[in-house]
Amino acid sequence: MSADLAHIRQVMAEADCLHPEAEVEAAIDALATKINAELADRNPVVFCVMNGGLIFSGKLVPKLNFPLELSYLHATRYRNETSGGELFWKAKPEISFIDRDVLIIDDILDEGHTLGAIIDFCRHAGASAVHTAVLVDKEHARKARPDLKADFVGLTCVDRYVFGYGMDYKGYWRNAPGIYAVKGL
Repeated sequence: MSADLAHIRQVMAEADCLHPEAEVEAAIDALATKINAELADRNPVVFCVMNGGLIFSGKLVPKLNFPLELSYLHATRYRNETSGGELFWKAKPEISFIDRDVLIIDDILDEGHTLGAIIDFCRHAGASAVHTAVLVDKEHARKARPDLKADFVGLTCVDRYVFGYGMDYKGYWRNAPGIYAVKGL
């Protein structure tokens, strides 16, 4: 076993579970209820933000009981690191959303630079309204913009480095069945 993989396994072994799987699943159910109530008659285009939003989207979208178009986009600041840099587009949306409501599904609202840039992109490209759903909103005062808030939030968490349910630690543990915090971070 390589030293890197040993480190990755050690991170999980020492991590603190902030939200166990049952709590996360209940939060996703509650989000689906709120989104169904608000967007059922809006004919939205739903975008999963890759890669972090993949698991959350996969759990949430089947619970949305209205017609929607589903696609993805991929923008990142992290590139498998633990701190963000400049925004990098890997894949822009391919479905037209001009004069349509857009629902952006992402794993976490941390500082919000990436999510803010995606919201701005959708608005400038002609969306009639942009809604955001995040599994986790990290509690701190470092948001990219003072007005940046997700429309639909599943859970909140303390200001630590978290992983699981799509969020990663150096590219690993997106598959962790809960929301975990790295020891010491």
